[in-house]
Amino acid sequence: MVRVGAVNYLNTKPLIEGLAGFSDEIELTLDLPSRLADQLADGELDVGLIPVIEFFRAGTYSMIPNVAIASRGAVLSVTLFSKVPWGDIRSVSLDEGSRTSAALTKILLKHRSTRTVQFQQLPINANPEDATTDAVLLIGDRAMKACLPIHEFAYDLGQEWHDWTGLPMVFALWAVRDGVHLGSAESAFVRAKNYGLSKAGVLAAREATVLGLDSGYVRRYFTNIIHYDLGPAELAGLNRFYHLAVEAGLAPEGVELATYHRPNLVACR
Repeated sequence: MVRVGAVNYLNTKPLIEGLAGFSDEIELTLDLPSRLADQLADGELDVGLIPVIEFFRAGTYSMIPNVAIASRGAVLSVTLFSKVPWGDIRSVSLDEGSRTSAALTKILLKHRSTRTVQFQQLPINANPEDATTDAVLLIGDRAMKACLPIHEFAYDLGQEWHDWTGLPMVFALWAVRDGVHLGSAESAFVRAKNYGLSKAGVLAAREATVLGLDSGYVRRYFTNIIHYDLGPAELAGLNRFYHLAVEAGLAPEGVELATYHRPNLVACR
């Protein structure tokens, strides 16, 4: 069996809806993105839908081609709520489930503030409105539902990244642990993506009921907000993010974006 781990967030639904059905060799489990990264690193998973920063930090993974969770502007599910403007932020509570978004927050603050910023973790079950920090980073479903009325500013980090760089922001991708052979399961990931997007309306109606969101809003989120391809523009954005992460001391140098079965397709140099 191929042990596959994914996130149980709204934005992953089109990628995992039919995944196990396209290969009887896939065993799928669901967890937080940060925990999936640890499980992949520990050899408990063979493939993980992990934060891209963890792909870089590991330095030994290959990626499933043409599948990602990305945005080309606003992402809606990664928001920095702040009581003060960017330049006045001195402390941030980071969503426990986040690693790429946490790194993106640090990169943006490095370039937008001259202040020393303190970071702490916001536990997954903690009420973000109780945080005493200047800002709170929320990701996933709770970012989409949160309001945090005492926070005057709500920065969509997908939009902030795009406004700054002009490039898409890639938040997660399917990473394959070194030495793993997917066999016939390899094609299931792209097939599942295509199937899930073809069922966007059905998924939106179901998930909107679960989350208490408007079904039309969720459908637009699947089809217009989140981008699930990993094309040339996304790869360029991924390279830019990697270089900035290295510059900020958040990732090691010399990592390559190796594609599964086509190694060294894109070098982050």
